[in-house]
Amino acid sequence: MNLVVIQNWLDNASFAVLFVTMLVYWSGAVFPTLPYLASLGTAGMAIANLCIATLLGARWIEAGYFPLSNLYESLFFLAWGITTIHLIAENTSRSRLVGVATAPVAMGITAFAALTLPSQMQAAEPLVPALKSNWLMMHVSVMMLSYAALMVGSLLAIAFLIVTRGQNIQLQGSSVGNGGYRTNGYRIHKTGETAFQSQATAVENNGIARFAAEGNGKTAVIDLVTTTAIHNSSSQIQNSEPLSPQRLSLAETLDNISYRVIGLGFPLLTIGIIAGAVWANEAWGSYWSWDPKETWALITWLVFAAYLHARITRGWQGRRPAILAASGFVVVWVCYLGVNLLGKGLHSYGWFL
Repeated sequence: MNLVVIQNWLDNASFAVLFVTMLVYWSGAVFPTLPYLASLGTAGMAIANLCIATLLGARWIEAGYFPLSNLYESLFFLAWGITTIHLIAENTSRSRLVGVATAPVAMGITAFAALTLPSQMQAAEPLVPALKSNWLMMHVSVMMLSYAALMVGSLLAIAFLIVTRGQNIQLQGSSVGNGGYRTNGYRIHKTGETAFQSQATAVENNGIARFAAEGNGKTAVIDLVTTTAIHNSSSQIQNSEPLSPQRLSLAETLDNISYRVIGLGFPLLTIGIIAGAVWANEAWGSYWSWDPKETWALITWLVFAAYLHARITRGWQGRRPAILAASGFVVVWVCYLGVNLLGKGLHSYGWFL
């Protein structure tokens, strides 16, 4: 069978499998008691990942170079990266709800590449001179994997914001940094209550610290798991209704996975930028030229560096770092695709401009 025919079949098959997988994950979220839906979702993601990998392999054999030279190829490589990161995150967290956020994005990317792009943009073409380098595989593949990881982490942060909407919670686990106020469990407060550590009296009860605090004319009794660091100032609470135990557990899972996946994507982004600078010096005689793609890669790096700094050093918890990570989803898309659609630059060859 002709390799082109195989590619056409595989790109449509990838879209179809991801579409069904998205429906399976969403059905599993709505009806969590239905058997086998979680396993079917994971199987669907694995099949889609294999289809895309086969597509890229066939493309590599046909064209004779690593398939990352145009928009069609890079979109499918991005979709492959997202499904790969999804499988890693899902296996690590043992949570099948990761696919609720990742499957629609992977499906949308494959649909855009397979069904929207004109046939001339899907065809393999000879490499332009600037891309005839071993750095193509090193730089572009690492950058695309970093985009995939950062997108998945940002999507999970968005899911966290949806689950905890209207709440201000303190999180536990390895996702919490060493600075600021940290507990080993969630802390939920009611609207208008202010807890002052200086006015609180602690009574130890099997590892639980019970605080009675006064503020705004109200007295609040707050149960906290023994803390490793206590904030020295008051915290204003802006919550209306406490989260259910199920939503608390889901929020903690989403926060931890998001933090870990972004922690994977950030060093990949750093390596990719460094590799790109070396390649730029080899090709154009300058490590950095403030090309639009380079500028937005730096902005992306700064956004996620700020996120990790806030989590690890400043001790930010809950919704504040999640909002920063969620904004990174838009920044990654602007860096990956937006600058190629809106402006010209050294990285625009083989795309739209």
